[in-house]
Amino acid sequence: MSKDFDVIVIGGGPAGYVAAIRAAQLGMKTACVDNWLNRDGSQAFGGTCLNAGCIPSKALLESSELYHRAQHEFDKHGIAAGKIKLDLDAMHARKSGICKQMNGGVQALFKSNGVEGIAGTGTVLGSGKVKVTPVDKGDSKELSCEHIIIASGSSPVELKIAPFDGDRIVDSWGALEFSEVPKRLGIIGAGVIGVELGSVWSRLGAEVVLLEAMDQFIPVADQQIAKEAARHFKKQGLDIRLGARVLGAKAQKTQVKVEYQTGDDKHSETFDRLVVAVGRRPNTDDLFSKDSGLALDDKGFVKVDENYRTNLPNVYAVGDVIGGLMLAHKGSEEGVACAELIAGQKPQVNYDTIPSVIYTAPELAWVGKTEEQLKSEGVEYNVGTFPFSANGRSKALEMSVGTVKMIADAKTDRILGVHMVGPYVSELVAEAVVAMEFGATAEDIALTMHAHPTLSEAVHEAALSVHGHAIHAINKKRR
Repeated sequence: MSKDFDVIVIGGGPAGYVAAIRAAQLGMKTACVDNWLNRDGSQAFGGTCLNAGCIPSKALLESSELYHRAQHEFDKHGIAAGKIKLDLDAMHARKSGICKQMNGGVQALFKSNGVEGIAGTGTVLGSGKVKVTPVDKGDSKELSCEHIIIASGSSPVELKIAPFDGDRIVDSWGALEFSEVPKRLGIIGAGVIGVELGSVWSRLGAEVVLLEAMDQFIPVADQQIAKEAARHFKKQGLDIRLGARVLGAKAQKTQVKVEYQTGDDKHSETFDRLVVAVGRRPNTDDLFSKDSGLALDDKGFVKVDENYRTNLPNVYAVGDVIGGLMLAHKGSEEGVACAELIAGQKPQVNYDTIPSVIYTAPELAWVGKTEEQLKSEGVEYNVGTFPFSANGRSKALEMSVGTVKMIADAKTDRILGVHMVGPYVSELVAEAVVAMEFGATAEDIALTMHAHPTLSEAVHEAALSVHGHAIHAINKKRR
């Protein structure tokens, strides 16, 4: 009996739509099923990243940064802008326009590659069988296929002690939709999402308090870089309280009351709005029928092997729903690799060179091992650093804060990790990723000519510094 499709992808986010496009490029008849609905009820592909995460948050980060710079920096450039007025509605309109344009871009890519986009909820009934329930609540139908790729993504974690009400207590999506700037904003969680959202609303005039249960700031980052970033954020006005365990939050008519604990001391704070940004959980609701037998791990993620295979024949899973770093680019690479595996190719995803970025100002970016990880593993290493305060381009940009840190193996000089805080390091980290993919040494980067004046020279100087050869900074004496 003929199949409806060769491949059905469940989920239209960065892992899913990319997997669908690649599968179609490889000659497979492909459908992508996604149930995302925007606030206005419109269906859109792109998942959380395009509609309620990566893209809209970066749009607001850019707009809020320009607003902040116009108020506090333009005069240094000799630009007298006068009284700056905030038009939050226009800011939101720009953000929404960008998302809509990119939604259309995904649809255009589906059309050009021959992918059938289906607006609905996909449920795995078993190997080769998917039930699709339309988003318009119409009759469901069963589709047959040779292969299924699950890419259903993740959703914000909701705390029982601080349940979302869509108004006073919101998730990260709700925090991108405030119709007015809160006078006082509380954020539970000072991770990537928390500090980005905190930066947006702080720049626009809110008093922002971040309550973080961990005793370390951004523990996944190299702590030298994380501590430097925290200093800059606090100077900007972000009130970051570490070791603050929230006990409960109660939404009132116009405010939210939050109880939290630091050590043995209990505290109470009142905010106009509260954002819960404590992580994300895999989307597995309605993902599979009970009798399908699809296996999940103890945290609710879909279990897969090294080739993204689940326990069901010809059923695969990629992206946030399988755990690991919940990053759009990681999911996309897994989506491509999975489609190529199904086609009989032998792709590779290097999990040791996944870049991470926090789009604050200054930005944080890193790839590879942190100094703390290398110490715990007993690896001998050398470190080189270079401050942006000694970089001519960053001075010209009026963004001369931050540091580039390079860590290299003491015996082989192979680059083990590169960690940065500073201007546009989200772009600079790509050089480090490419270098590590090719097994480069710190000397390789040191011997590579970089244009002057550029921010990338800071990476070059950090590489020179690994062996005490930095030109534009004082080298630390080597033991």
